[in-house]
Amino acid sequence: MFRAVSLRSTLRLSVAFAAILAVAACSGRKVEYNYPVEIPGSDGRYAPSDQIAKGGLFGEDGLFGGGGKKGEDGGGIGVNALLWRASLETISFMPIVSADPFGGVIITDWYTPAETPEERFKLNLYILGRQLRADGVKATVFRQRRDNTGNWIDASTETATATQVENAILNRARQIRQSAGAR
Repeated sequence: MFRAVSLRSTLRLSVAFAAILAVAACSGRKVEYNYPVEIPGSDGRYAPSDQIAKGGLFGEDGLFGGGGKKGEDGGGIGVNALLWRASLETISFMPIVSADPFGGVIITDWYTPAETPEERFKLNLYILGRQLRADGVKATVFRQRRDNTGNWIDASTETATATQVENAILNRARQIRQSAGAR
């Protein structure tokens, strides 16, 4: 009996020791996954994730920003504060579903203009950086039309429509900057 218990204990200790060694052997390996990610502001080009500038856990300026270079308008958000404010003001007539000031994404819900009740629009806005630049905002416009049965059907939009939204946001950001400088 004593021998059987001793053999079982030895077997258990051996298995436990082998498991600990296996886990310890894995801990020294450096494993990185290099998934391709979209390069910000590149119109859809991708690069390995290790070639994109990395920040800390909450971005390169920390959780609330403020670590930006002198002269950049960033405030406590992750993107340009003027573009962020101008975007919200420009589309204030549309219902907003999601607004992420750290990621620079604003998504609206469907909006039906009173003049055209048979069509509706939706916007996705992307603020692409901390600098006030002409390519710092990107708009995607979605449009749907109501068919004869009352269902909404996707419809095409002119590329100029997204450009007009972007230009309106940039003009409003310029106005905000000028009025802040006049004070």
